[in-house]
Amino acid sequence: MNLPQKVRIVEVGPRDGLQNEKQLVPADTKVELIRRLAAAGLPAIEATAFVSPRWVPQMADHAEVLARVLGGAAPAGPDYPVLTPNLQGFEAALAAGAREVAVFGAASESFSRKNINCSIAESLERFRPVTEAARAAGVRVRGYVSCVAGCPYEGPVTPGKVAEVAETLLGMGCYEISLGDTIGTGNPASISRMLETVARRVPVERLAGHYHDTYGMAAANVYASLQMGVAVFDASVGGLGGCPYAAGASGNVATEELVWLFAGMGIETGVDLDVLVDVAAWISAQLGRAPASRVARAVLAKRAKAGV
Repeated sequence: MNLPQKVRIVEVGPRDGLQNEKQLVPADTKVELIRRLAAAGLPAIEATAFVSPRWVPQMADHAEVLARVLGGAAPAGPDYPVLTPNLQGFEAALAAGAREVAVFGAASESFSRKNINCSIAESLERFRPVTEAARAAGVRVRGYVSCVAGCPYEGPVTPGKVAEVAETLLGMGCYEISLGDTIGTGNPASISRMLETVARRVPVERLAGHYHDTYGMAAANVYASLQMGVAVFDASVGGLGGCPYAAGASGNVATEELVWLFAGMGIETGVDLDVLVDVAAWISAQLGRAPASRVARAVLAKRAKAGV
């Protein structure tokens, strides 16, 4: 079995991880979080979302956060993609200096209608002007597909539907398609079947895995994806971002857990685990709780025992 020798981790904590927090997180904290993540060696950090403050109040400071991050960014530093669901959001992101944006579709018709109030086909048409404007401005576009394994309203999602949406996004000009197990119901068998189907229509080197840990399967699904040739994975520092469709359940897989997994397999990430655990402890303290990540808790407990 030829597993990738190197993987790219896309850190989604500052956006996907924080967007559902009930307490408003100050812009200073968000900018500091991103700065610390960059210092840990993350190659890509999803900074914010250019969405309506009415729908996502947590992201109301998007322009300030991005401008401050980019203003202090090293030329050879991380990528800082931002979510832009429509042309208005893209134009605002471009004005703030965005160099990479992301669009977010779904493989479930019910989820699309309940989440963004339109059909899958309509949502994809909304993205077309964004990708066209991005191409004209020299801005890269990343595509997301949610509910690739299951939907909170419909149940299991057929791999063929995932492949159809992913192929459409690729055809629009997305350089990479992130496949999201939004409610975390996927397992290695179902994720492998989904990837096998999608890879018939989208080259595997253009795919990324975005797995939630609701049922404790995220790391196993990452391993199954590695076996399929996937070498890009989304993760959230400290396990930030609970699953809004399963009360009390964990959401995003913790970045530390993937870095620990890859290190044990001899797979390069370029991320410093010790620094990353410090970031997880810091942002969790800012939010008034302990890190959700088991790896972070284990490393911190080991340090405490050793008196470090």
